[in-house]
Amino acid sequence: MRIGVLGPLRVVADGRETGIGGARLRVLLTRLALGVGGVVSPTALSEALWPEGGPAHPHTALHSLATRLRRTLPEPHALRSEPEGYRLALPPEAVDAARFERLAVQGRGALRDGHPEDAAQRLREALSLWRGAPLADTAHLPFAVPAVARLERIRLGVREDLVAAELGSSDATERKVHLAELEELIADHPLRERLRELLVAVLAADGRRGEALTAHEEYRRLLAAQLGTVPGKSMRALHQRLLGGRGDGPSPGP
Repeated sequence: MRIGVLGPLRVVADGRETGIGGARLRVLLTRLALGVGGVVSPTALSEALWPEGGPAHPHTALHSLATRLRRTLPEPHALRSEPEGYRLALPPEAVDAARFERLAVQGRGALRDGHPEDAAQRLREALSLWRGAPLADTAHLPFAVPAVARLERIRLGVREDLVAAELGSSDATERKVHLAELEELIADHPLRERLRELLVAVLAADGRRGEALTAHEEYRRLLAAQLGTVPGKSMRALHQRLLGGRGDGPSPGP
């Protein structure tokens, strides 16, 4: 059985999808999936299910919901009652969010170790797991807000790492795609230095040294105006290489 939370909640076993009816059942399964393999306390589950105050007997209501969810799952034995709470007894790989995070770590590690092709393969696989907004069924609930923010933050880093991994081997068409993506991301994160650094590096790799220098200058002025600071060490080093006629890429780190 596999559970997807990187988009609308999805449960698949043996190639067949099982619908989870009822908003509270979806909340319960999502909260358990975020802690896959570990025990989630009744208190944490109750707070997820009833953030504004629960029923008179929340543990009884929780037990009833868990029983209903167990009957709905294609592998009922995966939902287990423990003395300390409830546990989704599945390997982390069974939940797409956990698999995504593992691939993100592996991809970044490969990039730092000087294996960009291996890094790109893992990072592309990580991004392919996303089917839409994370925790789409429950993103408005308090328990989901930090999880969504964390997943989105990791995804942004993965997208940056992928551009860095493909920078040395990309052709003109791929660089055009990277530039469009970077410009879109910069519109949402104008002060994020790694995005700006990658933009400068991709422009330089595309033979557009003048535009790369202009992009650096625009960022330098933005930092000075909004934060009263200057670009970081890696960005300054890239700028110096450009001034010297070199356009090799930025460091792979965040």
